[in-house]
Amino acid sequence: MQDWLWASATDLGRRIGTGAIDPVALTEAYLDAIANSPLAPRIYVHVTAERARREAAAAADRARAGSRLSALDGVPISWKDLYHTAGVESTSGSAMLAGRIPKRDAKVVQNAGKAGLVCLGKTHQTELAFSGLGLNPVTQSPPCVNDAEAVSGGSSSGAAASVAFGLAAAAIGSDTGGSVRIPSVWNDLVGLKTVSGRLSLEGVVPLCARFDTVGPLCRSLEDAALLLAALEGSKPADLADFSLEGARLGILKTTAFGSIEDAPRAAFENAAQRLQNAGAIVEPFETETVSEAAALGPILFPAEAYGTWRDLIEEKGDMMYGPVRARFLQGKTIMAADFIAGWHRLEALRQDYHDAVCDFDAVILPSSPIRPPKMQALLDDDAYFTAQNLLALQNTRIGNLLGLTALTLPTGVPSCGIMVQGRREEDILAIGKAMEAALS
Repeated sequence: MQDWLWASATDLGRRIGTGAIDPVALTEAYLDAIANSPLAPRIYVHVTAERARREAAAAADRARAGSRLSALDGVPISWKDLYHTAGVESTSGSAMLAGRIPKRDAKVVQNAGKAGLVCLGKTHQTELAFSGLGLNPVTQSPPCVNDAEAVSGGSSSGAAASVAFGLAAAAIGSDTGGSVRIPSVWNDLVGLKTVSGRLSLEGVVPLCARFDTVGPLCRSLEDAALLLAALEGSKPADLADFSLEGARLGILKTTAFGSIEDAPRAAFENAAQRLQNAGAIVEPFETETVSEAAALGPILFPAEAYGTWRDLIEEKGDMMYGPVRARFLQGKTIMAADFIAGWHRLEALRQDYHDAVCDFDAVILPSSPIRPPKMQALLDDDAYFTAQNLLALQNTRIGNLLGLTALTLPTGVPSCGIMVQGRREEDILAIGKAMEAALS
């Protein structure tokens, strides 16, 4: 049973389908692992054991009857604390929301249930999801799988740790500026940021609704495709046809390589070479639209975040970790006219970017220019926290600002990833599957 904890969600689903794994036994294996892990309290806010056992028993009945709901029916996963789960506190990592108990599941949680996925519980995160580092001294700060003294990446910190430490088969996080992809890359996972609006935000605690997206953190591209379908209530994408032979991949230069550390740069360059060896045509390119869009981030993100949470922060903001509260308060002085003008400009830049990359099948770049910093160093120096947070999000937020879907893949170098981004999830998943094969 121990090997079950490290298998991909897809592999577990297949073995449930053949009768080799019983969903009840699988769920008990994860619940036992959580109960016996000294790290579990730093990863899980709530373990929903009763619900998990009930859902696993129903999945087992369907498996015996030959009436499984999906390829992942009976597979146990975790949920970031900002997803509503009926009768279970949902605080989005904030002490200000303590005691907030929703009456029904978020829409994506409902969809996952209709696909037969088993809910193990809710995972820790950055306060109100507004940091890419995963440090939360108000609740818990999950560790990185590659460095026990380092942060796991945020804001879906516990989501990544639950998978990386064998306490869930996959996890569902959210991504507003990189919150699925940063913890995925730092914990050597696959992370998918969906296009804004594709997956429902009903029953999801907001940060910046115009940027917020739902996405999985998992072990394989096939997992990501199946989880996307489950969250949407749709059929999985066909990933079988794409080949890297002759594929044109653009390397986004300038902005994406600013302040990059040696290890992420070398890992990316090695990965790009392996893609070339597999037949891809890899071409560096530059476009000013990216730096112009990045310059709008300090206006658009904090203005909407503060506008969303202004009343609560003004009343109870002293309950927050100082550097995270400071990020929200940056939005306090941004004029409405600047926010509206910023969005008008961003919409034009999005079209300019699409025009600039239309000849490429996809664009690749380092997932993160830095590796995870030490927790204590972040706690000791607020300025260091702020600088590292901006660096962590430097590359991922490009996709959020430009309205793209993006996928991060492990490179084989700990906490170093390669990101591929484009306009449609189906295209990026197919390209990513071919890249995964070339990089494995």
